[in-house]
Amino acid sequence: MSQIPAVSREWHLVRRPQGWPVAEDFALREAPVSAEPAPGRILVRNLHMSVDPYMRGRMNDTKSYIPPFRLDEPMEGGAVGEVVASAAEGFAVGDHVLHGLGWREYADLDAKQAVKVDASLAPLSAYLGVLGMPGLTAYAGLFEVASFKEGDAVFVSGAAGAVGGLVGQFAKIKGASRVIGSAGSDEKVTLLTEKYGFDAAFNYKNGPVAEQLPAAAPDGIDVYFDNVGGEHLEAAISSLNVHGRATLCGAIAGYNDTEPAPGPRNLMMVIGKRLRLQGILVGDHYGLQQQFVKDVAGWLASGELRYDETVVEGVENAAGAFLGMLRGENTGKMIVSFTG
Repeated sequence: MSQIPAVSREWHLVRRPQGWPVAEDFALREAPVSAEPAPGRILVRNLHMSVDPYMRGRMNDTKSYIPPFRLDEPMEGGAVGEVVASAAEGFAVGDHVLHGLGWREYADLDAKQAVKVDASLAPLSAYLGVLGMPGLTAYAGLFEVASFKEGDAVFVSGAAGAVGGLVGQFAKIKGASRVIGSAGSDEKVTLLTEKYGFDAAFNYKNGPVAEQLPAAAPDGIDVYFDNVGGEHLEAAISSLNVHGRATLCGAIAGYNDTEPAPGPRNLMMVIGKRLRLQGILVGDHYGLQQQFVKDVAGWLASGELRYDETVVEGVENAAGAFLGMLRGENTGKMIVSFTG
């Protein structure tokens, strides 16, 4: 364990982005570190932090399901690290914990906001991805929200991302008749079919989704897991079979638009096909946590489930990693690892 420094670095949002965020919207600043946390609190040296699409929404000063980031204060997000000082019962120096105060090298937090994780069961970064929030989102979104059943044909947009790649594999493991994915490069399409076991995949940049999806799913789809929105959602509505279900997880295609994006033009099909379109917030599904960890840990151990991470080294590169994630530069989960 390294010596606790007097100051550490943390990222602040210094202005609210207009459209696509740029580097000037963020600032890396120094903050004091106390080696003696108050009673009930722990000091954590962060080892890995997560950058996620939902963080873009928190940069807008609008009412939502989660409060916006405050200007000129440290941003927040998932992180995993090592306890370096503790004034809380049940937490000892050297414990590894998962918590929500990322975007900084050291986090002083109420121990009730931390969960111990076992580095012997999986790499610590996995608790930010396959065994963390993205994994539970995929699990709950497919099995609980979309009511997946054996034999369903499943389409996943953004399928090479942290959530999408898991959704497709979960569906295959549980007996999907066909799994189709979309991604933003030919390399990612190859990843989906050759590593993750998707039956078909296409590069949405190579042509209209409304043409590529029916070609990949000639018999239609029963479940759509939406990470993208926009033309993907419209095309999926057209391809969904009667009584099809869609889990609306994200709409990254429109996160940086300055004007409201037009809605699907074919919503009348929802009536005739008796479709169910339902949004998901992972916080509604923590009741599945134990079953999720049991199932996913088992699939990892058996080799049935595979995952990827794109790792950026250094806290100083966290904002750049976030911007890269929005541009689709990651395969699987985008992780920022702190060195030193």
